[in-house]
Parts: sequence; C-alpha cells; structure tokens
Amino acid sequence: METEGPIDSFQGEYRFLSNFWPCKVEMDGQEYASTEHAYQASKFDRKDREPFLTCTPGAAKRMGRGRVVQSGNKLAVMEMLVRQKFSAEPLRSMLLATGDRQIIEGNTWGDVFWGVCGGVGANHLGILLMQTREELRHAR
Repeated sequence: METEGPIDSFQGEYRFLSNFWPCKVEMDGQEYASTEHAYQASKFDRKDREPFLTCTPGAAKRMGRGRVVQSGNKLAVMEMLVRQKFSAEPLRSMLLATGDRQIIEGNTWGDVFWGVCGGVGANHLGILLMQTREELRHAR
C-alpha cells in the first residue's frame, strides 16, 4: 500500500475502509454483516431490525435514510462499530498498513457529515478510522 498523500476514496485497495465492506459486528446482541447494516439498524427499535440481517448494505442504507439513531448519538454508535470492525484480522493489519496517511471519506453523493464532497465536509468517518488506527497502534 502507498505511504504518500491522503486516502481520499474507499475504492480499490482501500475499499475495506467502507462501511459496506463485509465484516461481522455485534450490536445489542445481534450480529450484522457490515458496519452499514448495524448502523442503519440502530435507527430502528430492536423488534424492527430483522430486515437488516438479510439485506445488502445498500438496501440497509436506503431503509435507514431519513431516520435518526435511536440512542441519539450517531458518532458513538459509529465509533463502537468501527472499533469492532478493525479489532480482528485481517482488517486490523490492513488499517494499520495505512500508516500515518490522512483518511478522507471522499464521496460524490453529498455526505458532508461522515465524509467530504467537493472539498467540503466534516469527515467524521475518516476521523474515526484514524483514531481507531492510532488506538490499535498503541495497543500492540
């Protein structure tokens, strides 16, 4: 993996940084197939989360559109899920292999909360990924 410049697209060799990447994460005693599945499910009452167990990540995102995380703290939910995702191999090593590169969730769909679109955005997902990488580095 390269060691120069920011990672500003979760495509190609960096696709694993995407919330759509298959990985097992647990939330409220239920296992989900990706962080996207679990995050979108967190917007629903537990009794209404079953559709998130069998759908695609894209379908999960569509189902959650326009809803808010039940706990009211979407950053805390995403942080918990990102930490889980990268706590196990091989994703742990893959994230660590990004070195000190800045991680930017660059997108074209206008998400300026989790990422950056057209040079504008808070990049909260990128920040969480870099924080998780730093935590993993110090946990060695």
